Amino acid sequence: MKRTICLLMTSLALGACSWGIKLDSRGENVRVAWDGNVGTCKDAGKVTVSVLDHVGPMDRNSIKVRDELEIMARNEAASLGADTIKPLGDPRDGEQSWNAYTCGTIERVRIRDQAHAPTTAPDAVETYPVKDH
Repeated sequence: MKRTICLLMTSLALGACSWGIKLDSRGENVRVAWDGNVGTCKDAGKVTVSVLDHVGPMDRNSIKVRDELEIMARNEAASLGADTIKPLGDPRDGEQSWNAYTCGTIERVRIRDQAHAPTTAPDAVETYPVKDH
């Protein structure tokens, strides 16, 4: 009985761990194109990442597994020089594939999206970003 309780407690404790998967400083600069908007981007390669999706007979929280897969994909994409990733499908058995893209900096993406925004009234003032020197 004690052994069963100990095994159950250990499995629960391990299932709650973050497994030490952290977003690194380069991965912070990689965005996820959940909307699939990568039309103006250059293909940088494919990233496939995997984590444990179960511990013994117990399944891990699927949201936590998805989060860890995204973090790992962002970190790996940064090592390819990519700044954007897009999932190729849902995770399966703790594994997920992503396409990596080079779209420009996050600021350029924001400026590009603003360029497609509705125009302002004729008497309104418009501002433009200053180019870095």
